[in-house]
Amino acid sequence: MSRARLSEEYEALRATVEAFAHDVVAPVIGEHYENRTFPYEVVAQMGDLGLFGLPFPEEYGGQGGDYFALCLAIEELARVDSSVAITLEAAVSLGAMPIYLYGTEEQRRRWLPRLTSGTMLGAFGLTEPGGGSDAGATRTTAVLDGDEWVINGSKAFITNSGTALTGLVTVTAVTSTTAQGRKEISSIIVPSGTPGLTVEPAYSKVGWNASDTHGLSFDDVRVPAANLLGERGRGYAQFLRILDEGRIAISALAVGLAQGCVDECVRYAGEREAFGRPIGEHQAIAFTIADMETRTHVARTAYHDAGARMLAGEPFKHEAAMAKLYSSEIAVTNAREATQVFGGYGYMNEYPVARFWRDSKILEIGEGTSEVQRMLIARHLGVGS
Repeated sequence: MSRARLSEEYEALRATVEAFAHDVVAPVIGEHYENRTFPYEVVAQMGDLGLFGLPFPEEYGGQGGDYFALCLAIEELARVDSSVAITLEAAVSLGAMPIYLYGTEEQRRRWLPRLTSGTMLGAFGLTEPGGGSDAGATRTTAVLDGDEWVINGSKAFITNSGTALTGLVTVTAVTSTTAQGRKEISSIIVPSGTPGLTVEPAYSKVGWNASDTHGLSFDDVRVPAANLLGERGRGYAQFLRILDEGRIAISALAVGLAQGCVDECVRYAGEREAFGRPIGEHQAIAFTIADMETRTHVARTAYHDAGARMLAGEPFKHEAAMAKLYSSEIAVTNAREATQVFGGYGYMNEYPVARFWRDSKILEIGEGTSEVQRMLIARHLGVGS
């Protein structure tokens, strides 16, 4: 993959998802967003298009592509709506990818064909009510009782955890503690409907209102010992890698939202008149949009670079952190300025920029806050603590 421009194959995918977003997502997403309903019909068509299987081998029902292809699809969806984009990102990057990377062959054969087809969604249970960015402070426990794990605890802010399609949640849990108090954290697959697993009521959110987000509680949840994902005690390390990759995907989502703000402003600036001419002819508006486009281009270059390094097998944690930090913050800026360009109409939910504004803030929080990204970048440079 060139870091400067897309190959013919990538461009064909990008154009296909762009058309899907405008033809299928755009006409219905406003109503779903307003009513806080999950867009099952859109998700089904995303499955038919093969989006959930993009980075997985064909032997598991995937498309035989790569992670960068997934990021391109996420960006194009987010140009129209972030709820749909985060549904795809979480289902693939957080739901299916851990099983592909760390699962046994039996686990892969059991779960991946349905996850890659989009007929099942997986969830990722890492964050806890008292943990937030401190994932190492995990309190959920899993005790081996014969040939079963017994899980107790709770998770918070879990995407795709309560839909009718949700089939599993992979949870991190403390499986032992050393005499010095050091926690051994492992990852365990918990199928939906397991007795003792409770999906809490959906959150009332500021944005991402057409995506599914719940808390989860575990009360003596029993699953087979064979549901351990990967090596015991390596759960925290596994999910650090998952989060590194996920930051590139979230960066792509942020770039999509930022580009959607530019798209809407360019259109509106040519239609809306003030003082006898289109507002786009006023330098203040034109320069605002020019700055929005420039920020978006730089952010896209950053996530493309991180993605290229990842695919090449090179270290990419530093570049992923920078891409996620910068793209999420410029998405917030673009959304704020797009709302200003639209004036009073930008405050009305019938216009996409109002949705973009509400959706943008979470990008500075989810999958590693801006503060965490700055900490990672500083550590790479040998500064900070």
